[in-house]
Amino acid sequence: MPPKDPCQKQACAIQKCLQANKYIERLCEDVIQAMRKCCEAHAGENSVCCSGFTKQHESTDTKTVL
Repeated sequence: MPPKDPCQKQACAIQKCLQANKYIERLCEDVIQAMRKCCEAHAGENSVCCSGFTKQHESTDTKTVL
């Protein structure tokens, strides 16, 4: 059995928050930030929950609002 994903708890918290708030992301910024911190703390580890999460975060940081 593979080891538990180190950020699974945070990923589940995001889903729970989004469902409770009708998928309005700004209402879940605190749990999303917790997920970012977890993924940063476990960078280089094989985390399915973080795969794509940090890439998505980096791409949104580089966007400019006109």
